[in-house]
Amino acid sequence: MTPLLLHACCGPCSLEPLRLLREEGFEPTILWTNPNIQPVSEWRRRLDTLSAWAAEVAHVDVIVAGDDRALWERACAPAGFDRERRCRACYALRLAEACRVARERGFEHISTTLAVSPYQLFDACGEILAATAAAHGLTPVWRDFRPYYPEATRESRELGMYRQNYCGCRFSAAEAAIERHEARDARKRARAERRSEGAAGRGSAQQL
Repeated sequence: MTPLLLHACCGPCSLEPLRLLREEGFEPTILWTNPNIQPVSEWRRRLDTLSAWAAEVAHVDVIVAGDDRALWERACAPAGFDRERRCRACYALRLAEACRVARERGFEHISTTLAVSPYQLFDACGEILAATAAAHGLTPVWRDFRPYYPEATRESRELGMYRQNYCGCRFSAAEAAIERHEARDARKRARAERRSEGAAGRGSAQQL
């Protein structure tokens, strides 16, 4: 088995990448470095979920690396709600730390669970991983895990894992809340339209 350092953003997103990478002949060690996750209580809850699953179910080691929140604020927060600029800066920060640790610990291959979520900027993340890995003399293992996201969702629910409803930072939390409100409003409008159409249909039938 080939050792590989797998940057993980959370427990649920780690399920399928770990399984698939093992099937390819890699033996991952998980690395946690996510200074974007706010508040700290959320950061702790996600790390605890990941650590419990890793120890009790997956039998994989977890390295907790640096989480420089002040650096995240300087490098990423100024982008605010410019999602692409913010996320690219965030990927660069986290993957740079992951690659630093990989090099320090003697790994030659690196990957990330960010490739499983359909909510991430897939191409941007892949580009940044490739460039950052090359700068550290590492081989990036970039796979499209997104087709396995539904399976990861199902399995994580069956395992009773905590599942977050936003990526991590305060900006993504606000964006996710807006999207949920918009989706609820759309469902309400659709239900109201169906009721209106039903009432109109019954009225026409009565006239006949």
